[in-house]
Amino acid sequence: MKHFRISFLVTFILMAVSGWWGYTHGGTSGMLQALWITGVLGIMEVSLSFDNAVVNASVLRHWNEFWQKLFLTVGILVAVFGMRLLFPLVIVSVATGLGLMDVWTMATTTPDIYARHLTDNHAQVAAFGGAFLLLVFLNFLFDDEKELHWLGWAEEKVNALGTESLAVLITMGAVAACVAMGPADEKYSVLAAGIVGIAVYLGVNWISGLLEEGEPDLQDDEDGAVAPVKNGNGELVKNVARGSIGGFLYLEVLDASFSFDGVIGAFAITNDVVIIMLGLAIGAMFVRSMTVFLVHKGTLDEFVYLEHGAHYAIGILALIMLGSVKYHIPEWFTGLSGVAFILVSLWSSLRYRKRHAAHA
Repeated sequence: MKHFRISFLVTFILMAVSGWWGYTHGGTSGMLQALWITGVLGIMEVSLSFDNAVVNASVLRHWNEFWQKLFLTVGILVAVFGMRLLFPLVIVSVATGLGLMDVWTMATTTPDIYARHLTDNHAQVAAFGGAFLLLVFLNFLFDDEKELHWLGWAEEKVNALGTESLAVLITMGAVAACVAMGPADEKYSVLAAGIVGIAVYLGVNWISGLLEEGEPDLQDDEDGAVAPVKNGNGELVKNVARGSIGGFLYLEVLDASFSFDGVIGAFAITNDVVIIMLGLAIGAMFVRSMTVFLVHKGTLDEFVYLEHGAHYAIGILALIMLGSVKYHIPEWFTGLSGVAFILVSLWSSLRYRKRHAAHA
């Protein structure tokens, strides 16, 4: 439980703030309602972002101590306050032309109007997040250094044919389909958002390769020292695996793509932006704690298909986000689909371990 001590401490503090906020706006009944909704939002965020924790851990486990601590300190501040509070405010600010303080006033005094402005821009945010997450999934699927194939020969054949260029081409096709489904008056903005999602992924890839070009990869040796390893590939999936500003940016954008889906879902429960921020912040803390737990316990080495399941869950989430431009997809379905892939991958990992133990 030591990995979750800080999360429980933060939860206690944020729940106290939630109770105070509810009490000042509705007395005892307001306090109880605020505490309940904050707890529900925290649980919802964890259920929606467990696959995010697995993917974070798959990257973070190869980083040196400096980059791990940076991600778990500065990164959590960006995740909680940047992505779950400031990012939605910026979206409404851009959409309305108002300043951030004016938008904050709107969010706290007229939350219904704020929520309407935020959800009115759902299509653009879904196109951005869907495009980025689809590239994350496809580049994992097409990784030519992947030795294990969860879906057997079918996945192996796809892996052999796929390249990063094909991943971009498929994503562009998905964005085009998303635009075709969207309302006529939003087609341009949805297309622009999808292109930006692709550009951000490729931009982080380029930055990562540029900063690390010519530098040796680093990994921990058996004594815990950092030693160079051979890896001449400049692709993002390899560059982020050793800790860098490019890798840090990659995980933060990945978290943003996950978090906004949770923010939109939270407004189906309450319009109180303060309660939403507190509840999602609690969930974000536990996601970070799960990431640390998975890294320190070597869970991904023990359950070899868990990373595969998480990436397939990301692929489904990407398609759900792109499809949500036209169709309403319940949050419970989004959460359960990710959990289902994680559970099946755990079962497959146990079978794999049992089979190899018998052979040994």
